[in-house]
Amino acid sequence: MKKYLWIVVLVLLSVSVQAQHQSIVFSTEKNQLNGGLPLPSEAPFYVEGNLPTGIKRVELKIFKSKKNENQADFYFWKAPYQSSPQNYEIFVAYPLRSSDNYTLKFYFYSESDSEETLSLRDALHENLESYVQATILAGKRGTQSLSRPNTMVDHLNEIVRQGLKNYLHPLDQEFEGFSDVVKQKIDQIHGIKLNKARFNLLSKKTNPDIQDQALFTNQLKQELINLLKSETSQYLRNQMLMLVDVRVIENYPTENKPYYLPLSIGYAGTYFSGDFNNLDYGTSAFGGISVPLGNKNFTKILGNASLSTGVFFSNMRDSNQTEISGPLIGRPVYVGLGYSLFRVLRFNAGAVLTATDVNSNIENITLYPFVGFSAEFSLWLGLRK
Repeated sequence: MKKYLWIVVLVLLSVSVQAQHQSIVFSTEKNQLNGGLPLPSEAPFYVEGNLPTGIKRVELKIFKSKKNENQADFYFWKAPYQSSPQNYEIFVAYPLRSSDNYTLKFYFYSESDSEETLSLRDALHENLESYVQATILAGKRGTQSLSRPNTMVDHLNEIVRQGLKNYLHPLDQEFEGFSDVVKQKIDQIHGIKLNKARFNLLSKKTNPDIQDQALFTNQLKQELINLLKSETSQYLRNQMLMLVDVRVIENYPTENKPYYLPLSIGYAGTYFSGDFNNLDYGTSAFGGISVPLGNKNFTKILGNASLSTGVFFSNMRDSNQTEISGPLIGRPVYVGLGYSLFRVLRFNAGAVLTATDVNSNIENITLYPFVGFSAEFSLWLGLRK
């Protein structure tokens, strides 16, 4: 067991305490980020700042300057209930890539007062009523609609969503659209024929004329309008959060990260022949370099995997006491795949290129499988991306 002790010591020495996330400051007065310094890269960080008077919510969108805003990462901070904090802090959970430029958009929301909420409600009611009045008409053959029922519902929902474009619900509840009651009412209006107007309480004539048709149509429209107003008022029963300011910082750089060369030192066993009852194998310490298959800050699986190559530090002997060496430098060399199990401990598997030395001649060049564990260290090369 002593031959494994040194690898355990290396692993324990390499584990360090994880540093706290960095914080950067956004100044709304100067519209300045991080004091003009690049943004942190390849690690999560916090964005903090002073809250302007009355601000209850701050949203942040971050996206690559060359990409579409629809691909932005979205974050937000919201003031606790019945509190008036002086500062906000947003945690940017998805790391930014090194040596890249990003656009950051800050959205500031204040709590609307009763008058502003009432004004919003009245504007929505007016737009909904105007749409209904323009879409449902009294025709010669009955009440007519210029749009199909499903299309009408979509249009009505869109009117509300567009009207709320600069507002947010205090409980982050989006407007989910009008209820089935509204849909049923629209279906009812769409299917009514003219002869049903004779049963309208507003008309006492056996054969309704154009005036009767208009009265009957207006009655149906008013019932629908009342439903629409009721459901929108219910959604607006709380004071809304109103967008009052937008700050944009474009093409902002991230910090450059240096190149590191991962070095691996470990211990492995090489299989020569036999089965579990008669296993022929050799062991040796090894060392080499590893090339990561991805950046672990952005892709977990490929970021923990690597392609490695190196050399065994000592030759091995098989069950016949034949010395197993290598054809290139007098030591076995290997190529394999590695996967990180912990922060620095890596499992390795691959092939070992070996040879035997017979009377100073290299013979029996062979590939054998091996498995092992290694500790990985990063050697800074002094290069930057």
